[in-house]
Parts: sequence; structure tokens; C-alpha cells
Amino acid sequence: MTVETTIAGTTDTESPEMLVARIARDGRAAQRVLARLSDARKAEALRAAAAALREAEGPILEANALDIAAGEAKGLTGALLDRLRLDPARLEGIAHGLEQVAALPDPVGQVIERTERPNGLQLSRVRIPIGLIGIIYESRPNVTADAAALCLRSGNAVLLRGGSEALHSNRAIQAAMAKGLESVGIPAAAIQLVPTQDRAVVGAMLTAAGLIDMIVPRGGKSLVARVQADARVPVLAHLDGICHTYVHAAADPEMARSVALNAKMRRTGICGAMETLLLDTQFPGSRDVVTSLLDAGCELRGDARARALDPRILPATEEDWDTEYLDAVLSVAVVDGLDAALDHIAAHSSHHTDAIITADEDVAERFLAEADSAIVMVNASSQFADGGEFGLGAEIGIATGRLHARGPVALEGLTTYKWQVRGNGQARP
Repeated sequence: MTVETTIAGTTDTESPEMLVARIARDGRAAQRVLARLSDARKAEALRAAAAALREAEGPILEANALDIAAGEAKGLTGALLDRLRLDPARLEGIAHGLEQVAALPDPVGQVIERTERPNGLQLSRVRIPIGLIGIIYESRPNVTADAAALCLRSGNAVLLRGGSEALHSNRAIQAAMAKGLESVGIPAAAIQLVPTQDRAVVGAMLTAAGLIDMIVPRGGKSLVARVQADARVPVLAHLDGICHTYVHAAADPEMARSVALNAKMRRTGICGAMETLLLDTQFPGSRDVVTSLLDAGCELRGDARARALDPRILPATEEDWDTEYLDAVLSVAVVDGLDAALDHIAAHSSHHTDAIITADEDVAERFLAEADSAIVMVNASSQFADGGEFGLGAEIGIATGRLHARGPVALEGLTTYKWQVRGNGQARP
């Protein structure tokens, strides 16, 4: 099987494996250059990329108009078209985001710990780039710039494979950024976009062990599931955001109402949006909480005890407890205390973000210790589950696994470490 690629008006025909191997080798060569760059040089490269994006506003918006027209012809929903659409303000936001990443502290070279052994050996654990990172994502063109910026700032080269809906936008953004890098002497291959939409190339990326050091999938459940099932390369996965908020018996009623409303309705389509509300049977303000959500236009689906709170609540099915709605829909259950809430979360959480509302500090501390999620919150909206809100700058995603990085993955999560050992002639007896 071969694929045909088109880059800058030329064509080349080769197998998916050959294509990935070729561009991966180029990326690895560029990464060796990045690994030698100083903090100031990497920041300079990102500022140059931001300037290049601004200079290329016309071509980028023209390319985006092609994607929007194709999306409308395909019948994409208004929400999907909005995620795809660029305008001068959004493009300026993307460029400004690159400058914000440029201003972040460089994690590379940071000494995590330093010890000295009794024999005089000095040991240090030092942060280093991961290498070449493959990012497979869907229809948001801003991810092209965000992911590239985070990888470059942390000394990694990146191989991007975006969704077909944003094909022209992604190409225009990547071309502008590569031009910006070259203007300050950085290899353009530090930021590469896979030059074909052939799905077989995704498979070739997932099995390119030894060439690609890590895969980051950003998209829907089916994409992440495919990557995890097929990958022979380490995967940093962001799974569903089935986020819970448990309102404990000792919760302040007004706090519970306002936090629950914000956790669901501020932005319903983000991964940190609350998808299940658990109300303690002893909490006195449950009716006010559900009324507030219903009056705000949220559809509630509840168990029998929840439905008794308001006749507008629809019956929940078993599937509802395991659904990431990403819409103004919420499942609601009434539970008998902290243990029951923790049991429900353990059975249905995607280990993204879970929160408790309570004035009882002992209960709060137990929830923090026992809720097994990447982010656990007390008396705060789950919508704060975001790298920017955590002071990390831009994020590449929220990792829900247990290894390497967990929670918002920003610059530090895109590094690994090496041991550095300094001696003065020691020989092991």
C-alpha cells in the first residue's frame, strides 16, 4: 500500500511506514538541535513563530474559509463549525498564546534532586526533553499551534496529525510557524505536519517505536481508544471527562448551588464540565440546587430519589452514569453519605476530575485521599480543571492515567529525566 502526499506543490508516493520513518528521522535530527538550545533561543523561536502567524493572517484565514465551506457542505453542527472557525481575533489569540508559552520557565536542565553517596559520588536527576512527540488530534486548528509551542519550549520536536476537517487551516498554520523558526535559524522540521490524511499513516505512527518517543491523542473517545489499542509507542492519554461533584450533608447550601451551576453550565462542552451530580440524602438544599440547574436550561436525568426533588427531572438509565454529555445534560443521584458517593465515583468516574462541596474538613481530607482521579477538588468548580488555571500556561491535555504525567500536562509533563553521576575516580569494589 502506498500513499500520495502533496507538499509545496510536489508529490511523492511511498508506503505509510516509509513516509512516517522519513519525516520522523527529520524530526529527530531537528530535536537534537533543539536539545542544545538555550532558554533564550527557544523563547526567541516561539516569538518568531508568533510574528510569522500574524504576518500570514490573510493566507491562514483564506485556508480556514475553505475548511468552513467544506464543513458546512458535510453538515457539521454549529458547535463543530465554531471549534473550527478562525477570525482575526482568534488568530491573534493563538499568536499571543505562543508568546505566553515563550515566557514560561524552561523545565529543561532543571535539577529535580541532588544527593551525594558515602563514597563521594554525586548524583543528580535532571529534566530533559522526551524527544519526538507525535500528536494525533481532531478538528481544532488552534491545537496545531498550541501543541507545537509546548513541544518546542520543552525541547521536543513534534509530528502533528490533525483532522481532515481542519486540513487547510492546519497546513497554513504549520507553514507559517515553520517559516518563523527558519527566520531565526531553527530547523523547520522541529514542527512537522503529516502531509496526508490517509488513516493508514496514523497506524504507522502508532507502531513507529524507536522513531517516535511518545504519542498524545487529543480528541473523542473513539480516537483515544484506537490509539491505546494499537500503539506500540508510549501513549499519554486523555480519556473522557466524566466529572462528579458530590454535595455533602455539611455543604453550605448557597455554595453548593453556585458551584454546581458553574461546574455544569459555564461551558458544557469542555472536559472539566460536571457530568454527574451526587446529592447527599442529608443535605437540606438539594431541591434548590436542582431547581437552579433546571431553570438555567439544563436537562436533568436522575434516579428515583433525585426525581422526587422536581417533576422535570427525567429518569436516568444505567448508561447515563457513564456518559460524557458535553452538553446541557446532567445525571443526578441521591447517595447515602460519603462512602456511597465514593463508591459511585469509583464505579463510574473516568479519573479526570471529581469534587466535593463540604464544610467538614475531615470529610474533605478523606475525599482528597480516597477519590482516585487526576484532579480532586474541595469547594470549587470542576471547570478549574485546566492548565492555565493551575498556573501552568497552555496545556497539551489532561492525562487520566497513572504513569509519567497526571492531570494538566504542560511543559514539565513533556520532559523526562536522566541521572547524572559525578565522581573523582571511584571504582566499585
